[in-house]
Amino acid sequence: MAKVLVMGVPMDLGQSRRGTDMGPSAMRYARLAETLQAIGHEVEDLGNLQVPVVESLQGGDRRERGGMVYVEAIREVCRRTAEAIRKLDPSVFPIVLGGDHSVALGSIAGLASFGPTGVVWVDAHADFNTPETSPSGNVHGMPLAALCGLGDQRLASLLGQGQPVLNPQNVVLVGVRSVDPGERETLKQAGVTVYTMKEVDRLGIARIAEDIMAKLAHLSRVHVSLDADVLDPEEA
Repeated sequence: MAKVLVMGVPMDLGQSRRGTDMGPSAMRYARLAETLQAIGHEVEDLGNLQVPVVESLQGGDRRERGGMVYVEAIREVCRRTAEAIRKLDPSVFPIVLGGDHSVALGSIAGLASFGPTGVVWVDAHADFNTPETSPSGNVHGMPLAALCGLGDQRLASLLGQGQPVLNPQNVVLVGVRSVDPGERETLKQAGVTVYTMKEVDRLGIARIAEDIMAKLAHLSRVHVSLDADVLDPEEA
């Protein structure tokens, strides 16, 4: 089995609800490493990436150029996350613990630096807003669009690659139940495959998993990005 490397990115700058930066600690407290070891994986915990706290960034309007909240700080954290992933041996299996979902900008950009990458985005929200369509300016609602080359180029070209990190045809959304009007149209235009929660209930997750594996079978790398809000609140 591949060696598993765990890295925490305790960031809550991408949204307004405090406490999401406690995610890495919560997952470790829940014995993530021990659970993986119990099924035969070698696990190494790399600790946490250093992330600025909101209090260190306060001062005047939180919105920066382009109408996004804390975008420069988020961009820098995600850039360092991507660089950390890019430096790993390609044979290892990285697990990145967030943090709000803007963290995925870095983890996916880092993985995609090894070659064409598919993404299974398991989330109650599409996270496909741009600065023009976002009602809040919070970056956690924009990462998937940015990875597909849309929106602010500070995020879309995180590593200065000059082209989109992802091909939207290789992106699958699962469990969506809340989509803003603007991002709904952007999703259609981009050609992203979307399975809403209604479709999960109707088709069953086993059928959907089979369809996803068939759709992404031509790729050697697939990133699964899980947002806890997709889970039943009684189970989360």
